[in-house]
Formats: sequence, C-alpha cells, structure tokens
Amino acid sequence: MPHTSSSGTPSVRRRTLLAAGAAAPVLAGLAAAPAAASAPAAVPHGRGPGRGKPRPLPGGGDLGPNVLVFGPSTPGIQARLDEVFRRQESDQFGTGRYALLFRPGTYHGLNAQLGFYTSILGLGLSPDDTTIHGDVTVDAGWFGGNATQNFWRSAENLALVPTNGTNRWAVAQAAPFRRMHIRGSLDLAPSGYGWASGGYIADSRVDGQIGPYSQQQWYTRDSAIGGWTNGVWNMVFSGVEGAPDQTFPDPPYTTLTTTPVSREKPFLYAERHGALRVFLPAKRTLARGVSWGNGTPRGTSLPLSRFYVAKPGVSAATLNRALAQGLHLLLTPGIYHLDRPIRVTRPDTVVLGLGYATLIPDNGVTALTVADVGGVRLAGFLVDAGPVNSPTLLEIGPRGAHRDHSANPTTVQDVFVRIGGAGPGKATTSLVVNNRHTIVDHTWVWRADHGEGVGWETNRADYGVVVNGDDVLATGLFVEHFNKYDVQWFGQRGRTIFFQNEKAYDAPNQAAIRNGALKGYAAYKVGDRVTSHEGWGLGSYCYYNVDPTIVQHHGFAAPVRPGVKFHNLLVVSLGGNGQYEAVINDTGAPTSGTSTVPSTVVSYP
Repeated sequence: MPHTSSSGTPSVRRRTLLAAGAAAPVLAGLAAAPAAASAPAAVPHGRGPGRGKPRPLPGGGDLGPNVLVFGPSTPGIQARLDEVFRRQESDQFGTGRYALLFRPGTYHGLNAQLGFYTSILGLGLSPDDTTIHGDVTVDAGWFGGNATQNFWRSAENLALVPTNGTNRWAVAQAAPFRRMHIRGSLDLAPSGYGWASGGYIADSRVDGQIGPYSQQQWYTRDSAIGGWTNGVWNMVFSGVEGAPDQTFPDPPYTTLTTTPVSREKPFLYAERHGALRVFLPAKRTLARGVSWGNGTPRGTSLPLSRFYVAKPGVSAATLNRALAQGLHLLLTPGIYHLDRPIRVTRPDTVVLGLGYATLIPDNGVTALTVADVGGVRLAGFLVDAGPVNSPTLLEIGPRGAHRDHSANPTTVQDVFVRIGGAGPGKATTSLVVNNRHTIVDHTWVWRADHGEGVGWETNRADYGVVVNGDDVLATGLFVEHFNKYDVQWFGQRGRTIFFQNEKAYDAPNQAAIRNGALKGYAAYKVGDRVTSHEGWGLGSYCYYNVDPTIVQHHGFAAPVRPGVKFHNLLVVSLGGNGQYEAVINDTGAPTSGTSTVPSTVVSYP
C-alpha cells in the first residue's frame, strides 16, 4: 500500500517481509484464570452411558493460555506486556495471537505496546471502571517509522491517563479503537510523523484533541472529542460530539450529526465476584456520542456458561454441534482450520473472537454462514482464505433472504478478511451480505499486496464485498486490491458512511482489467437496477506499479437516478502510477501527472 505524507510525497510499502512464523510458545505463568467460577466443568465429548446420544458440550471454562488476565495487584505486568510485544512487534504474518484482559481497578506506570494480533481490553461495564495511568501505544519503529502496515491489533473498554498527556495510536487498517476514554489527547501518527494510512474510532471519548497528522483517511463514529487538528484526504465523522464542521474538500471533513443506526460490539466484563459475562449493547437510532456516558449502558448480558469456549484445534463439526445445542461461540486466540462451514442458524447468536482468532477454510468451503434470522452478532475475528479457492468466505444470509430484520439486525463488527499474505489463498468473493438490515460496522477486506502467496493469479480474488440484501448499512468499509470489483451493491436502500479503497497494484497491463468497453473495474459499483442508495465520504486510490500506464476510467459507478446519491467522493493517483479519467461515472476531473492530489466530487448527481 503506497501512501503519502501530507506533503504528497509518495511512499511504497516494503515488499520484503517476514514469512509466516511458527506459533509463539506459551509464556510461562501467563495462562488465564478460569473465566467463571460457576462455569460447568468440562465433560468428555463422547456418548452418554446407555443413551446412544452425544453428551452436551460444556459452556464456559478457561480461556486458554494466550488470554492473559491481569488485576491491579498482579505482579510483573509490565514485563509480561513487554514479552508479548517482543513476540508480536514485527510478526505480521505469524501465528501468535494474544488478548490482554485487565480487570476493573486502577493501574499505574504501564506502557502496553501492541504488536500484531494483540488486543487489549478492560473488563468493566464502563471504560472508566478500568483506568491505566500510562499508555497503550502503537508506533512504527519496527518498520522505519512507516505506520502503513500496523494492521490487526485493537484497544477496547479502557480509560487512559497518558504519561505525557497524549497517547499514541499510529495504526493502519483492521486496528479498531473502541469504547475508550482518553483523559488527555490522542496522536494517530507515528513518532517522526511518517506515513500512516487510516483507521477507525467508535464509542470513545477523548477529552483533549485528536491529531491525525499524516493519517490519510479516518472514520470516527458515535464518540465525543475535544477537537480535531487536520486532515489529509478523507476524514469522516458520524454522531461525534466535537467533530469539525462539514467542509469537504478543504479541509476534507465529512460530518454527519448522527449515525442512522448503530449497535456497539459485544464485550467481556467481570462481575463483582469475578465471573465473566458478555455484554450485548442495545441498538441505537440517530446515535450521537458514547453509549456509556450516563452509567450502565443499555443492553443485556449473557453468562460465559452460555458460550462454548473454543480452543484452536477444535473441529468445525464440534463448533456446529455447540451452536445446534443453543450455545454461543467464544473463539479464544489462535488458528482454526475448517473442513466445513460454521453454520449460524439461530437468531441472536453471538460469535465473538478474542485476540484476532483466525478461521481458515482448508478445502474451498465457506468459513461461516448465517441463516435468514435476526440479531446475530459476529465480532472480533479474522477469516484467512485457504489455498483451495472458496467461492465465498463469509455469507450473511442465504441467497434470496427477504425477512425484515429492522427491529433486530445482524451486526458484523471488526470481522476482517484476508486473501494471501500469510501464504497462498484464493476466494472468488470474500463477503456476501444477503440478509436485510445488516449493519457492517468496520471491516477490512484485503487481497494482499505483499507477503507470501501474492501475485495477480496466485491470490486471485475477483470480488471483495457483494451486497444483495436491502436496507444494509456499512459504517467504516475498507476494501482493497481485488482483481475486479472491490464492492458491488445490488440491494435497495443501501447506505455507506466512509469507504476506503485501493485498486489492485499488480494488474500486469491494461488488458488484464478491461471491463467490456470500460477501462478497469470500479472500486464501488451500485447495480443498474438499484433505485435508492446513498454514500458519504468515499475514496478510491490507484497505484498500478507493475504498469504505470494503466488508466482506470472511474473509481465509482452507479445508475443516474434521483434516489442514488453520493456525497464527498475522491480518487487519487499515487505518484502518477496509473490514472483515473473521472471520479464517478463520467463526472469529476481526471487525475494527471505525478502529483498525489485528489480529484473530488462534492455531490452526485
């Protein structure tokens, strides 16, 4: 992913990277305590005596060795944090996965540096229940001060009092910052203010200013901030108290007063006696500000005994058996190989991952499917394509789904998809959304442009996201590098707030992306039969470094109808490696030359 600083100087991601590493050994003495004192004891998965039927699978239990649970009196916390960071700092395509859980209380003098596949989470009902006097830091020293590859890490449900008044969170894609309270300021750029490529904040309060500096794009949702200092290409806000006024394209701020519909991500919390539960936040309409500002948040909770606590090595058959039994799934950190889809068939099912738990379909199957039911919550895991082509990796609803789920939508949150990078992977389509009223809240769907198993045909993936369902809302949609369309939207009344895209770098020549009479496939294509659709703050960038003479006709394509509306669009040619002829359809000035300057359209049609 090449990126530019605010001065427009192009930079290209280094291609020589670490190969996929071996699994990180368990750190001595860091196994988590049992998750819930009342959780049922484990029983064998065999058949019950004399009954000929499998015994019920147990709910609850231990979260495994890579979930590290700390309390205010735990000795040696900093040393343990440092050890995880040493393992994960530069292990971009390795197999280590960690979740760092902090029980409610006050902690002093900590600096939790977060590397790849590491999540830090507080265990209170409110972020202020777990306060760290110190920092939760992401920087880019491992990559020469370039933060454009700081993927796959997260911070949730903590209050921070930064040591010097400002916390640093220099991330790129797939690195959510949720339900955080910063009692100070927040810096989104690496030290030295090198390149940074964009990210996501939700349900957070930052008392001071947020400084994006070199971040090229960013989306902030349903939060409260003390101020915002600058913008490079595309800064989008919805439901944010203290957000800058709407001024796109100069400064490039897209500001919506509220978010039409939102429902925050499920999260773990600890009861007073120490047992863990999973909180399920309630749906909000026309949301603005944080969900937790006035005491206990609205929603319901489930005891951990209602979850099958999955460990790496468990079979897809066992996961499906747990779901059929009526349990939810908690995926502890690690790699899960699947020989058949995980099938979610009951309404209100929760599938929650910790520490970037990763699903790999080994034999061309779909990793996970959801029936035409409401209230499903998918959150916090990574789907990694396997070496045998999967027609689809993740399917939300069967083809032809039509039920009204407006009162109880399915949410897909911090669910990320990767094709290649960690090794060979292929998928025709990554994410298909068929269910009506689904909310896709922060996803990065990525055909890898670097790492192992990367090449125009090696990690072939034609389509990123396909939306067939009506009334689908996407808040924070990041989709990159697909061989054809990155997003195709066929459902009616769809809405997208913030879209970030890069076209595939590695197209070998113009002929390889010929789309009938058109040059190239749009990054975001609204179907010809769609009569109602709306988008705010959408950007597409090209960097055809294999053949810089490639021309992309436009970044966006849509039928010209009054009900199909776009606000604040941009396309950028990175250093002149490829060009756009228009922004949307035939509208918008072409990019030209080697200047990395956006071409914008404020309103369409």
